[in-house]
Amino acid sequence: MTHWFHRNPLKATAPVPFNYYGVVTGPAASKICSDLRSSRARLLELFTDLNCNPQMMKNAADSYFSLLQGFINSLDESTQESKLRYIQNFKWTDTLQGQVPSITEDEAKEVHRSLKIAAGIFKHLKESHIPKLITPAEKGRDLEARLVEAYIIQCQAEAQEVTIARAIELKHAPGLIAALAYETANFYQKADHALSSLEPAYSAKWRKYLHLKMCFYTAYAYCYHGQTLLASDKCGEAIRSLQEAEKFYAKAEALCKEYGETKGPGPTAKPSGHLFFRKLGNLVKNTLEKCQRENGFIYFQKVPTEAPQLELKANYGLVEPVPFEFPPTSVHWTPETLAAFDLTQRPKDDSAKPKPEEVVKPVKEPDIKPQKDTGCYIS
Repeated sequence: MTHWFHRNPLKATAPVPFNYYGVVTGPAASKICSDLRSSRARLLELFTDLNCNPQMMKNAADSYFSLLQGFINSLDESTQESKLRYIQNFKWTDTLQGQVPSITEDEAKEVHRSLKIAAGIFKHLKESHIPKLITPAEKGRDLEARLVEAYIIQCQAEAQEVTIARAIELKHAPGLIAALAYETANFYQKADHALSSLEPAYSAKWRKYLHLKMCFYTAYAYCYHGQTLLASDKCGEAIRSLQEAEKFYAKAEALCKEYGETKGPGPTAKPSGHLFFRKLGNLVKNTLEKCQRENGFIYFQKVPTEAPQLELKANYGLVEPVPFEFPPTSVHWTPETLAAFDLTQRPKDDSAKPKPEEVVKPVKEPDIKPQKDTGCYIS
């Protein structure tokens, strides 16, 4: 799906040495800190490793977060926080304000599942962890409610795109494809609405992408709805539905150009260059011409002035986030390990002296070259 989905830049993070001189008073605590350093380094390496697969990423994340749990939650599984909860600050860049068209069925399933898992992670953070932050997220920052909500919905919408491609390939009923496309267009519209009150200077590019996908899948919905109407001998209404599909497809084409010209964070996706995008234009054109021919020879129906209202509901195929939970606390965390961290020996923070602002280097993302465009074919 290279260059089909829009992505903001990967978040970069400042190094965390997990060195707590004076606080660490025993070998068990020293080992926890050493393991945290190595597991965090391994996880960050995988973010830009082209050979990384979802299972490798999950294993590395579980290894790191199982160790980090001892810094977050008490070991007795109560609702109390760990005594180490505020010992370490983490610094990340902000994605907005700071710094394959042809896939196999197995790959499509992996993309679909990964996006649902991502939606579940964002949802879990939004509901369970972000409300516990000492300092509320600033407006427009990554942990602010509007951005997290947009990420959740976009993940759902993109996962549903895989469902639509599969439904088209398997030649499912046009009514189902129209309903899925309509629901997907609504997802993109909701994601765009979540970002609508952000500063255009750093949200315009992301919003252009969401808007063009909304128009693209609205065109899909009207196109396949037109096929359903034609099959029901409602040729006049089918023509009007196809005309509306033509209008939204033209909007999507124009927005692709605007999106490419809009400056903003993240690499630029190129959806209009994909065969999956271009095939819809031909499908709309050919289906509309067929309807007009049949209306001229057989039906002689009047074409309505108003476009048909899309009140479509998919019976299945709708995407919900996969519920997420952090891994259990590492077995290396014991009461003795926790006791080996003596916070009374923590160096006092000299807040009177101004500290230089730490610069976090951006993540050097791999340059993924698009493969030969053979269309969004799922075998």
